[in-house]
Amino acid sequence: MIPGKLSKGDVIGIVSPSSPVLDNFAGQFRQGIAFLEGHGFEVVIGKHVSSSTLGYAASPREKAEDINQMFADESVRAIICSQGGATANACLPHLDWETIRGHPKIFLGISDITVLLNAIYHKTGLVTFHGNDLLWGFGRNPTYYDEQEFIARLVDGRIGEIPSGRERRMIRSGTADGKLLGGNLRCLLKLAGTAYLPDFTNSILFVEAIGIQPEECDHLFQQLRQMGVFERMRGAIIGYIDGLQNDEHAMMQMEDVLLHVTADYDFPT
Repeated sequence: MIPGKLSKGDVIGIVSPSSPVLDNFAGQFRQGIAFLEGHGFEVVIGKHVSSSTLGYAASPREKAEDINQMFADESVRAIICSQGGATANACLPHLDWETIRGHPKIFLGISDITVLLNAIYHKTGLVTFHGNDLLWGFGRNPTYYDEQEFIARLVDGRIGEIPSGRERRMIRSGTADGKLLGGNLRCLLKLAGTAYLPDFTNSILFVEAIGIQPEECDHLFQQLRQMGVFERMRGAIIGYIDGLQNDEHAMMQMEDVLLHVTADYDFPT
């Protein structure tokens, strides 16, 4: 299912399925809202966006309540997550899949929101969007590229080639086509062994990460290999890896590790 495009005047709902928005980031949160309002959208905030019921996050049911309500609300045309964190998977058992399936709309997030993007797609067939969140994407000096891609994809509904924000290079040559699946590498693997992991058959796997080291890349890629993911997918895309690509002392990059782990495969990367 492909959700409808956004138009000026549409309502965008904000939820916090992972970390809450604490007082020390209130200014950044307001800047993110101002970015959306500046493009002509109305913003509504979930009841539990700043809740820390557990001391570090809202309860699983509180998180799910906000998501379920945003999907059920006919006036809300898109849902953007405030930020990532570590605990988004807690709310999965409490999501109303029938409501989500019956009210397809844009769902956008990054990092730990990977677990929701993939689970929602797997459970309902709704195409979800891996991209800027409110706090760190739109609330902290969004670039011209960020702004243009947001408008191009979610307002204009543009498909086809995605322009690059940085230099790209081919790691292992070839061509491939398939459904785009993935997200944050660590967070994607929180779904391993659960009922929420999508089928990677005929897929293009894309991965991102922050603060990751080569040995961690190795054990996570080995896990994907042992799960049979590399047997079924057709290609791979590696995003900008903060903590490796901007480390002049890094001996290896994520793509180097992937090539090592998949030396007996030939999918383009």
